[in-house]
Amino acid sequence: MKIILSRKGFDTGSGGCPSPIFPDGSLMSLPIPDKKSQITYGEIAGNQWASIGEVVSQLAGIPPTHRAHLDPDLFPGSIPRQKDWCPIFGQVGASEGHLRRQHVGAGDIFLYFGLFRPVEQTGSRLHFVRGSKPIHILFGWLQIAHRVAVSEWPASQCWALYHPHFSREPQPSNVLYLSTDQLVLPQCEIPGVSGTGAFPWYSENLRLTAPNSSRPSQWLLPEWFCPDERGSCLSYHGNPSRWEKIDGGILLSAVSRGQEFVLDCERFPEAVEWLKWILNSAQHPGGNSG
Repeated sequence: MKIILSRKGFDTGSGGCPSPIFPDGSLMSLPIPDKKSQITYGEIAGNQWASIGEVVSQLAGIPPTHRAHLDPDLFPGSIPRQKDWCPIFGQVGASEGHLRRQHVGAGDIFLYFGLFRPVEQTGSRLHFVRGSKPIHILFGWLQIAHRVAVSEWPASQCWALYHPHFSREPQPSNVLYLSTDQLVLPQCEIPGVSGTGAFPWYSENLRLTAPNSSRPSQWLLPEWFCPDERGSCLSYHGNPSRWEKIDGGILLSAVSRGQEFVLDCERFPEAVEWLKWILNSAQHPGGNSG
């Protein structure tokens, strides 16, 4: 099994700002803008604080009528669905080529992360908390059941045609990943945990950015992530200078660009227990979101 740390959602380059951590600790990953998409921000459901359209308008100045790249698409209630819908994620081009070369496929797990920052509400308007810092946070997951090229998508399966990857050229590197129903890890199944989902609240257990770091891409990870003597590493991070052992873990200077970072659990068996710990510990409110 492989775990893919997959960067998704708003950041300063795509969307122009981080996604919000609301005052109660709830998370909302904002899909990036996409002029070719069939879906507008105003059509995507939000949460108890605001709709997606209101959030992108107030935080990023993007009108609710702008089209959105709803991908990964994890929630049944995000937009109206056709029969047979299931959670789905698309990738294309160089990023898909990387996944293919890493032999990512059925049973592997995307663990999605993005740039987030606390917000507060004054009257009816949201704004980022003054003095707060953007950080990288894990916000969801998807275990792969099937990998299908858009060019080979069955014509009878029209439920997926809304997905933004159908608005792209049907080239071999334009691929869709469909979710399993139930999460299954090596030699075990986690009862009640779906093959896909999102963490509803912020928790320190979901935080990648090192405490007190001025750079979101400086991560504090468990020490076993260190590639020393493993013969493998988190993909794109083979340069030893990116890793620094410290008390309490290992610092990683994560690459600034790139979307898919692959970890082979055969070389890093500790990753399976780490994933279980994240899934089991991050299902409930995690306290302070600052």
